[in-house]
Parts: sequence; C-alpha cells; structure tokens
Amino acid sequence: MLIHSNPMNPILKYLKNFFASQRVIGGDKELLGKIRADQILQKLIDDQRVPGLAITVLKNNEVFFEKGYGFADVEQQTTIDPQNTIFRIASVSKPIAAAALATMVEEGQLDLDASIYRYVPYFPKKEFDFTLRQLAGHTAGIRGYRGGEYGLNKPLGIKESLALFQNDDLLFEPGNGFQYTSFDWVLISLAMQEVSGMPFAEYVQEKILKPYGLKNTFPEVPGDLPPNCTTFYSKGRLGFRKAIPVNNAYKLAGGGYLSTASDIARFGQVYLDFKFRDNKTQSQFLTSGVINGTPTYYGLGWQVTQDKMGRRYYGHVGNGVGGYAVFYVYPEQDMVFSIMINCTNPGVLDTLEEVISILIGDVDGTALA
Repeated sequence: MLIHSNPMNPILKYLKNFFASQRVIGGDKELLGKIRADQILQKLIDDQRVPGLAITVLKNNEVFFEKGYGFADVEQQTTIDPQNTIFRIASVSKPIAAAALATMVEEGQLDLDASIYRYVPYFPKKEFDFTLRQLAGHTAGIRGYRGGEYGLNKPLGIKESLALFQNDDLLFEPGNGFQYTSFDWVLISLAMQEVSGMPFAEYVQEKILKPYGLKNTFPEVPGDLPPNCTTFYSKGRLGFRKAIPVNNAYKLAGGGYLSTASDIARFGQVYLDFKFRDNKTQSQFLTSGVINGTPTYYGLGWQVTQDKMGRRYYGHVGNGVGGYAVFYVYPEQDMVFSIMINCTNPGVLDTLEEVISILIGDVDGTALA
C-alpha cells in the first residue's frame, strides 16, 4: 500500500497516532506495570481488605516504586509514608536476627553445629540433642504455638519465656522433620545473650541496625509506641477493629521488631551485595535445608524458594497480631520488595505476589505482554 505524506490522509494519521501511543504507553512496560500495580494495591484499600499498606521496591539500589495506601489510623485518617510509618513486622524479624547470628558465627563466638546445651546448659534435657543450625532451620523438633500463645500479653523476658515450652517433648528426632516456630528463635537469642554477655536487642542494634543504617527499626515496647506508629488492627465481619494487646518482647528475634517498609528494603539491599552473598557464612543462611532428599524451602532464618515463574528469591513473610509483612529479595533481578500492612493476617498474599510479579515483569520482560 502506498501512503502519501498528505497530512489529511486518515491512514497515515492513524498509523502516526498508533505508533505515538505505543511509545508513550505500550512501549514503556515499566510505567504500565507501575500503573497496574498501583491500581491493584489501591483496590485492596477500596475493597476494605486492608486498612493501610506501605510498599518500597528497590532495583539496582535505587527506589523503583514506593507509596503508601489507606490509613495508619482509620479513625484519625492518618496517611501512610513508607519511609516513616512504623509497622509490626512479625516474622520478618527473623532475617534480622539471622543477620546478627551470622555475625556472631563469623566472629567465632558461636558454632552453628554445636549443641544448644553448650550455650544454654539449663534448658531441660530432651531425648535427643539438637544444634543452633537445626533451631535456625526449624528442624530441631521444638513445638509451635498452642492456644492463645500466638497473642500472649505477658511481660516475659527471653529467659523467662522458656517456661512456655521447655517441658514439652520434641516433635521428632532433630533433622528428620520441619516445624516452623518462633520458639526456636527464643532459644537462639538466649544463646546469643549468654555468649555475648549483652541483651539480644543491644547486640542487634550494635551489629546490624546501626551499621546498616536502619534508623526506624527497633523492638516494640508495649505502652511506648512512637507517634508515627500505625494503629494495629484485626479484621472482623463488620470491618476493622483494634487488635488485641500483645507483648512480643520475649520473642523479639522471632517476631518482635517494628520497622518501616523503607528500612526493611534497605536491609534487603545489603543481601544483594555480591561480597555479602558469596561470604561462606552468609551463604549457609540463604541455602535451603533438605530433609530426606526434600527441600524445606527454608534456610537459617530466611525463606529460600522460587516464585510461580521459577525466579529465585529469599526473604520472609510476617504474620502477627496487628501486623503483616512481605519481604522478598530477588538476586537475579537485583530487586528488593518490602510491603507492610497494619492488620492481622489479611489474606492478601496472592495479591501482593501478583503485584511483585508485575513489577519484576517490567524489568525482565516476562510478565507483561
């Protein structure tokens, strides 16, 4: 077909408009993906599936996508700032504790393959011995929560909290099963205290939070929350209500930290440093355990797995009273995802992982057509 350059030619005009729109919209998949991700996250608020949400995404050590949605406090309609709004991060505390444990191992203070009784000799003897490595990988056989332990509101110290589970039998011979439980990290943090001679929280502050520049990450102190902290919600049939009061001090290592989406993304960025990842000690923490030939998809304090597209990532999901967090580090894509929600288990993980996939697709070209 011959097309003359007459400006009034409708076919030429159509083609020019088409290619112009492709450059502006279809040609910029990164922008399209961000728009789509933004719409999905806003819909979670509009549909009242979550009260508030913060997201920070880093790529190549730069902010790729960052935004707050909904409210830190629904009644006051306080807006959310990913860099400053404080959330309960629940089990995303574990990778922070694991970073501190790795430091202690690297400095020769702890041996991952040593018996827990070397460091905590007063823990009641069990049928089998077990190690720090087995505790960190959830293969030691310590039981999980029972009844109301998930939402315990007692001012227990780390050592005092042993009373919750120390008299129970192991669920299986260590190394032969997998049982995810924050009680494992109670024992680990106690061992770290005993060896370092300083409170676990102080050690983490000195060795991890301060050097990594995590200025908005700290233990929750009941009754003394910072003004930029969210209200903690649970979801009922009639909407959001304030969550039950809890005291997470004893399980600080397993689920007691507060932080921002931005801080946790910064923490993840450290783990994209090749020198850090290739470090012999650190690489053990980011390698999945194996039981009877089957991977546990869990390293030492880190979930280590693949997404639906087969892309490898490590990180953690946190699900606590009044707080939910998703923290994924994608080494091949050089991306970190940090998402915080101020609500007990909102049931939106599939949606959040869809958003993550869309934003990764912008970068590696796999998700958007």
